[in-house]
Amino acid sequence: MSEDRAPDAGDRSRDMSPYSAGTADARRGVNRRHLLFGGAAAGLGALAAAGLGAAGGSGSGTEASADQAEAAAVGLGSAVVPFYGARQAGIETPAQAHAVFLALDLVPNLTRQRLAALLRLLSDDAAALASGRAALADTEPELAVNPARLTVTFGFGPALVALANPDAAPAWLRPLPDFGIDRLQPAFSGGDLLLQLCADDPLTLAHARRMLLKDARAFAAVRWVQSGFLHAAGTKEAGATPRNLFGQLDGTGNPGTGNPRKAGELERVVWGSPEIAPWLENGTSMVVRRIAMDLDTWDELDRRGREESVGRTLATGAPLTGTAEHDEPDFAARTSLGFPVIAQSSHLRRARPDDERQRIFRRPYNYDDPPAAGSSSGGVSNSGQIFVSYQADVDRQFVPIQQRLDQLDILNEWTTPVGSAVFAVPPGAEEGGFVGEVLFG
Repeated sequence: MSEDRAPDAGDRSRDMSPYSAGTADARRGVNRRHLLFGGAAAGLGALAAAGLGAAGGSGSGTEASADQAEAAAVGLGSAVVPFYGARQAGIETPAQAHAVFLALDLVPNLTRQRLAALLRLLSDDAAALASGRAALADTEPELAVNPARLTVTFGFGPALVALANPDAAPAWLRPLPDFGIDRLQPAFSGGDLLLQLCADDPLTLAHARRMLLKDARAFAAVRWVQSGFLHAAGTKEAGATPRNLFGQLDGTGNPGTGNPRKAGELERVVWGSPEIAPWLENGTSMVVRRIAMDLDTWDELDRRGREESVGRTLATGAPLTGTAEHDEPDFAARTSLGFPVIAQSSHLRRARPDDERQRIFRRPYNYDDPPAAGSSSGGVSNSGQIFVSYQADVDRQFVPIQQRLDQLDILNEWTTPVGSAVFAVPPGAEEGGFVGEVLFG
């Protein structure tokens, strides 16, 4: 439910935590695929031999393509996003295929010193796992070998900031205002510490989640866990806008994307918060909203109705007044009958601010849980979006957009917010330090 896109390679800066891919070792000996291919070639006889000769005599194009695909997959698994840096990874980092969000509540009577110990332990192990090394006391070190662009991003809730430094919390670090469309559930709301884990391999992600929860279990209890996904790694070109489960290209309007002249927007929108709280220099804020999507009734809407609800053509993501995804929408355009081409109630119109200071950077993930067993309603879906946005100031940027969506957004017919949480995202850590150290003086 958003106007956003992950930045492409040209939008990366030093603080974006660029990643580097490893190279697959050369394969030696006879492997299973070579045996299978050799058997097929023998069965085809002279015709196959002639074909192989025409291709160069040493192997077929099909086999070469398979080797290249295998090497690319191995390289993807070994790709590293550095953990240490002025800013935390996992924000401007091009979105990985899988994510898990862990919200923790600090145990009662936790001391400030023990909190610092927790953050140091989590930072040390997150840095190790992101680099392809085992965490402290890791009993399955083999599962850490392929980091697959693993990132771990820390978010601090009001109680954690109050414990670390009682006078440091910015005014916006509190629950969002009540919205009429909300049907919030405690199982998906609030939290003292948020760990956003993202990677291109779900096995890597599962291992990292377990290691970090083991680190935290003496200091905090799990409040909620949400898992999400995008397109599988390698199935879309780098920088392409992902789709949500409504079929919508989700993220087109993110600042700094689609228009090289506006690359500086991302800096202002996400990172411009030192005047609000000095310790948040190179930090930002995170809003996490769990949005249930009624796919069963969405199915009943024809394609024209879907596109008018979104304000964009579903196939290309172009606004209804344009032809390409990143065309600027023309909200003044009228039909031959005098009606707006992009309706005032469309999601595009309600989500797009007229005030540029209200922009946010969206990094959402889809979820698709099993439908309730034994349901008599005939529904086949229990799906939605883990909507994640980053912005310098929640009150100034996020809240006005959400108020407009609350007042009038036709997509409200098919979407219901069921979870909500706000976190302060501290700056990154230098090697030897830990995330959040700035709060401890």
